[in-house]
Amino acid sequence: MTKPLDDAALDQLFRTARTYNGYTDEPVSEAELHAIWDLMKMGPTSANQLPARLVWCVSDEAKAKLAAASSGTNGKKILQAPVSVVIGMDLDFHLHLPELFPHTDAKAWFEGNLPLREAHAFRNSSLQGAYFIMAARALGLDTGPMSGFDAAQVDAAFFADQPNVRTNFISTLGHGDPATIFDRLPRPAFEKFNRIA
Repeated sequence: MTKPLDDAALDQLFRTARTYNGYTDEPVSEAELHAIWDLMKMGPTSANQLPARLVWCVSDEAKAKLAAASSGTNGKKILQAPVSVVIGMDLDFHLHLPELFPHTDAKAWFEGNLPLREAHAFRNSSLQGAYFIMAARALGLDTGPMSGFDAAQVDAAFFADQPNVRTNFISTLGHGDPATIFDRLPRPAFEKFNRIA
């Protein structure tokens, strides 16, 4: 039987964790990127679809391309961060299901039905994006997820050779600079947005 995490772990993952607008100069290693993936891939997705396709923008060139497709102050955040990540979604994820979900012919569920694949790719890559955030936090890193960007431009810059992959959202990654965060925004009590039926 599993036991609840202690308060220090819950704080690191949720209660004191924050979305960062800037980072320290401490680098993020390629080994840490692999470690994030090795954790986030373990999170559940429907029928083990794993539709997320990540591009880890580490080079100045890659970050500049991503920043050019971003709006407002997001471009500056992307350029300053040690790493910026494009979380894409593969609309042809079903082609991998014979390997990823071999229990039945799950590939057949999605063949010839693009709207169904779009819905599943979006839902499950969003889950994987959340796992990315939690995995980064678990490993002592911080993130700055954002949706202020031109998706078509990001797709053209990073997925031109994969027309079946579309951008879901993007995020910065590094060791957060506490000076770049705002005061904690409201988090309502259970009763405001929940009901038990």
